[in-house]
Amino acid sequence: MPEKRIEKKVESAVPLYLAAAVWPIAAFALPIYRLWAVGLSALLSVLVWRLGRKLCPPTIVYLPAPEEPIRTGQAATDEMLEKVRKDLALLPQLDDFIEDEPLSACIRRMERAGNGILREVSDHPEKARQIRRFAEYYLPTSIKILSAYARMEQQKGANAAELRREVEQNAETIAKAFESQLDSLFESETLDISTDIEVLKDMLKSDALN
Repeated sequence: MPEKRIEKKVESAVPLYLAAAVWPIAAFALPIYRLWAVGLSALLSVLVWRLGRKLCPPTIVYLPAPEEPIRTGQAATDEMLEKVRKDLALLPQLDDFIEDEPLSACIRRMERAGNGILREVSDHPEKARQIRRFAEYYLPTSIKILSAYARMEQQKGANAAELRREVEQNAETIAKAFESQLDSLFESETLDISTDIEVLKDMLKSDALN
């Protein structure tokens, strides 16, 4: 799903610098202690500012749109999903910070699966009870473990090395657990479709249409 973005104009600071530069020049060239000289300097400053605005127009940048609040109609579910979204937002930050590529690849898998879980339960809040342990333990504990790794990645010493080794060895297991959690959300639908297919096959066979 493409990330929603909003357009924002970023004004250049150059026009302000040019307008400010008028005053020391005017103080050198004009009797700035006279009222007419102050008025002329102010007018020149405004004109230079406007010219600077034309020469240096605002830059258009596109920023991520603010996340809309999750509203499933169930306050407890909304609170849980907002916490999941907040925790998931930490994964790309950890991915950027951690240099070990195999571990980063596992983090990206966790992020994709986690976002899939978030979307599915947001659309089908009746599935919220299936991810309660994921939301309350698996995800925050994984964040805690990865955060510890990120702090220790550049540290020397036996304890730091042992922590890194243990996290690296178990990252694949954690990523698979996230993916299995997502897959489990579709289990009942898969069974329903399989049943429908079997019924359809039997009906086609009884009507001599297959």
